[in-house]
Amino acid sequence: MTSLNLNISGLPKSATLAINERSRELRRKGVKIYNFGLGQSPFPVPEPVCQALRENAHQKDYLAVEGLPELRQAVAEYQSRKVGYPYKADQVLVGPGSKELMFLMQLVYYGDLVIPNPSWVSYAPQAQIIGRQVRWLSTRADNNWMLSADTLEEHCRVDPDRPRLVIINYPSNPTGATLDEKQLRDIAEVARKYGVVLLSDEIYGELHHDGKHQSIAQYYPEGTIISHGLSKWCGAGGWRLGTFLFPENHMKLMNGMAVAASETFTSTSTPIQYAAVKAYRENPEIEEYLTKARHILKMLGQSVIASLQSAGVTVPQAEGGFYLFPDFSAFRESLLKKSVKNSKDLAEYILDRTGIACLSGSVFGCPLKVLSLRMAYVDFDGEEALRAYDVFRVSGQSDEDFLRQVCPNVIEGAQRLADEVRSW
Repeated sequence: MTSLNLNISGLPKSATLAINERSRELRRKGVKIYNFGLGQSPFPVPEPVCQALRENAHQKDYLAVEGLPELRQAVAEYQSRKVGYPYKADQVLVGPGSKELMFLMQLVYYGDLVIPNPSWVSYAPQAQIIGRQVRWLSTRADNNWMLSADTLEEHCRVDPDRPRLVIINYPSNPTGATLDEKQLRDIAEVARKYGVVLLSDEIYGELHHDGKHQSIAQYYPEGTIISHGLSKWCGAGGWRLGTFLFPENHMKLMNGMAVAASETFTSTSTPIQYAAVKAYRENPEIEEYLTKARHILKMLGQSVIASLQSAGVTVPQAEGGFYLFPDFSAFRESLLKKSVKNSKDLAEYILDRTGIACLSGSVFGCPLKVLSLRMAYVDFDGEEALRAYDVFRVSGQSDEDFLRQVCPNVIEGAQRLADEVRSW
């Protein structure tokens, strides 16, 4: 038989999906699993958006590849409110998830991919599939593993005219940290200096725990493409709808992506696009939903951090989304005696010892020797948590009692991990 030659040989399945499948398999075998692996929003899709989907289930026609005009307008108005910059509907491209749009962007734009180390698991593999160079920029634990303007400047200075696509993601997957105004301004200044194409992945923006997300497009509007979608803040990961918003001087790039899209996915699900119009328009019910979700995630993140820190684990403060990035390097000598030499060994060791499923920091590009893990604290019933929150606000119940009631697996898992660390 003729052998098959593949251009993705050696590239594994996405680590986030693989850990979820492994967790399910272990649960089927009766193993108690605390799933801190897959980062899927635990909250239900807001009812007004679900109702809009029900009302538009009959919509069956292909839409324009760029997206439903009403949705493109709604996204432009949404980003105009958030950024404080006037955007138009024809600057918006809709796709079946922001992940697909990122892939098309790397396919169409000819240049290096520049990403901080660590970064979301799919940025680099997409570049490798397409055949682009990946340039990793180092980050530091004392800067919450976030990209600094100085590091970007140092990279760009070496070859100032080289075409490059820089992706920043904040609030961050994998760290839960975000960038403040000064950091955004400083990165924007460097990006402008070198004419960088900047993709700002703001998929977790609405889940900033204090509702204070700022877009770098405020400071670099002419060169920033904003990536957004429904999966995280709207609890609609399986709906697969993402949006890119382009500055006017990057319309050639958008049009190129639309051409590629027309030959691949053709158009995004029609009923989903109609429903998404409701998600992007101002709605008091959705705002109330977000206020509750943010507070629940903030309380839960702080509780998990407190448990781990009490055992001596270093953990950056969570500022948005639902991720933590603990560093166990303080226990390196003890772990070496248990044949744990790197973060992959550590993830396997913890899963075997405690049933806690999380991801090695190395799958996010963090050096293998750094004993880091990515934990997604979403193993709870978000619908139940939202219902219970209304009672919690008026009951005088403590934060910890509320969390133990609605997020028992997360609280128990964090405590179990802390107890395991103490045994080292």
